[in-house]
Amino acid sequence: METVGLGLYFEDLPVGKTFKTIGRSVTEADIINFVNATGMVEVLFTNLEFLAEESDIKGRPAPGALGYTFAEGLLVQSTMQHTGYAFLHMEMEIKAPVLAGDTIHVECEVIESRRSKSRPGRGLVRTRNNVVNQDGTVVIVYTPLRMVKCRSDSE
Repeated sequence: METVGLGLYFEDLPVGKTFKTIGRSVTEADIINFVNATGMVEVLFTNLEFLAEESDIKGRPAPGALGYTFAEGLLVQSTMQHTGYAFLHMEMEIKAPVLAGDTIHVECEVIESRRSKSRPGRGLVRTRNNVVNQDGTVVIVYTPLRMVKCRSDSE
C-alpha cells in the first residue's frame, strides 16, 4: 500500500524546479506563544503601548524567526518527510514584517542540486525560498542547503 505525504527525493529536485506550499495564517496567539517559548520578550512583541506610540511598524509584528520557522514547517510537511536528512547552511534576509492576521506561503526555486561526494545515496540541494504574504509581498528570502535522500546510490 502506498504511503502518502512522503517527501521529495534528490532526483525530484533538479535546478530550475519551482513549487509553492499551501498558506498558513499567523495569529496573535502564535506570536505570543512563540515569544514566550523562545524568550524573545522584546517590547516590539510584548508592549502594545510601545507599538502604538514609538514603533514604525503598524500592526502586531511577529519575530522574523517566527516567519522563517513557519515557512520551514510548511516545507517539512510537504517536501521532506523521510527524505530530508540535514539542514546544512542558510542565508536569510527579512524584507518586510509578518503581522498577526497575515497568511504566508513559500515559493521555492531549486538553485543548486548535486550528489554528495562523501555520502552515497545523498544529494545536496539549495533552494531560494521566498516567503510571501497574502498581498504578494515577499517578506523573507532565505537559501537553505539541505542533504536529501536519493532514490538510489548510483548516478
